[in-house]
Amino acid sequence: MVPISWYIAVAAVLFLIGVSGVLMRRNIIVVLMSIELMLNSVNINFVAFSYMLGDMTGQIFSIFTITVTAAEVAVALGILIALVRNRKTFNVDEIDTLKG
Repeated sequence: MVPISWYIAVAAVLFLIGVSGVLMRRNIIVVLMSIELMLNSVNINFVAFSYMLGDMTGQIFSIFTITVTAAEVAVALGILIALVRNRKTFNVDEIDTLKG
């Protein structure tokens, strides 16, 4: 049996990698992947604590979170494709206005 502290440690490391990816990188695709990594680390915590407490609520909430995240990625990639076609760049610093 793996102790819950290992799951928390793995989730914390994944979350920190995601935060560093959001803060340090300027490529919009890397930022989106880092946000996904952060959400997956939260899901690891949900499932670990749900298993530890013997309750299915955390696992069900994790499934809903994955579903919402998939919809968010679909919308974000659609917006990203439109921005890249208009601005011709993936750089976050150059895509800072929403003016048409």
